Amino acid sequence: MAIHQAGIRSHDQEHAVQMGRSPFLPADRDLIQVDRSRRWFLQTGLAGMAGLSLPQILKLQNLSAAEPGPRPTRDKKSVILFWLSGGPSHLDMWDPKPAAPAEIRGPYSTIATKTPGVFLSEHLPLQASISDKLSFLRAVDCKTSNHTPITMQAGNPLARRTDDNKDGGGYPSMGSVVARFRGANHPDLPPFVGLAPAWNADVWESGHLGSAYKPVKGLDLVGKFGLPQGIQLDRLQDRDRLRQSFDRLRGDLDNNHTLENLDRYHAQAFEMVSGGHVQRAFDLAGETNATRDLYGRNGIGEKAILARRLIEAGVTFTLVSGAWGYFDHHGDSVQWGGIVKGLTPLLPQVDRALFGLVTDLEQRGLLDSTLILMMGEFGRSPVINKDAGRDHWTNVMSMVVAGGGLRHGQAVGSTDEKGYDVKDGLVRPQDLAATVFRHLDIDLNAHWVSPQGRPTPIVVEGGRPIPELI
Repeated sequence: MAIHQAGIRSHDQEHAVQMGRSPFLPADRDLIQVDRSRRWFLQTGLAGMAGLSLPQILKLQNLSAAEPGPRPTRDKKSVILFWLSGGPSHLDMWDPKPAAPAEIRGPYSTIATKTPGVFLSEHLPLQASISDKLSFLRAVDCKTSNHTPITMQAGNPLARRTDDNKDGGGYPSMGSVVARFRGANHPDLPPFVGLAPAWNADVWESGHLGSAYKPVKGLDLVGKFGLPQGIQLDRLQDRDRLRQSFDRLRGDLDNNHTLENLDRYHAQAFEMVSGGHVQRAFDLAGETNATRDLYGRNGIGEKAILARRLIEAGVTFTLVSGAWGYFDHHGDSVQWGGIVKGLTPLLPQVDRALFGLVTDLEQRGLLDSTLILMMGEFGRSPVINKDAGRDHWTNVMSMVVAGGGLRHGQAVGSTDEKGYDVKDGLVRPQDLAATVFRHLDIDLNAHWVSPQGRPTPIVVEGGRPIPELI
């Protein structure tokens, strides 16, 4: 799906977008009305996951399993990508320049980390305390990226925003490649889930790889898989009665052949829901107060907990975004504010979310099997502007990597003394993709076939796993 499908908004118009109702509030009660057992099953089991019904997704997954190509190993490995939408400032987070002039250095002081010689912003003390478990990539090439998730989420410099209704050039996101070549770690769960309130702006999808590998809109499913109060499971287990209910509702529900070939797929959907595995994965109710405090009681923290639950349950690739554009800190005259007024209150939230996730996964024995990435689309301009903010900067950006059984406790690469450009240790988008796919045991020489019949490699232009990490 193209990111500007509904038309191109100007940058100022994009900044005017406001976030809506919290996705973590209870499900709307209008889902549960007359003949509640029948309505609930149709609306949860057959409501669209990323625009498809659950049986359709199951059908597509079964069809894709028969496609030729490399098949995954079954080690339970996963990826969680934190998307800091808008472009996080490398100079004010992970690549501070304390010796630079004030207009470059910015308003923050620096702090030492657990790793000798590595310093961070004063507002990232929790990450500093676990720096031995983190790698700070300070020389990430984002020259082909734009104000969208396309290039960096695809891990592909050929996937670009073009503003001509052909954004991305058909190249899929890393998550969609994972869905195609690895699949889910549990048959009841989708392989690729996005947890983002602003979908088109923050999630790159499957391109020409096809709708079978699109991400599922995870926030639409929170609270939707539980049985409504007063509904007994044995009522739903009467398959004949349930089939009659489907038949009676076929006319008013289905105009898109959603219920075709239902015999096989509605049964599988029923087992997914009634078995409780999916319900538990998308339900935060069982999390303790201590865990919620560990991650932070805010949007990014709650989504990070949900991401952990999903990878525990069997999702392979989970993308987390706190809010659309919330790291786009041009200055105090725009929606998200400048560095002091806009970025300062955000940093403790992402600091705690990453700290909480790494700590929790380690305690659960899942850190080595889970690769964590935290990044945005580009960096911010080295000089503070007249509005107390920083503008877009595509020369270089910084990001964090954790887990995955990789080598950590280091800063990889560096920028010049003013943070203008890469000095050494260049990491390209395709190197990120190769690192992700290697972690998931996906053949780096694999390819998919475009609609034109052209073999298309999953790793382009010489991408290789980041050598300092392996």
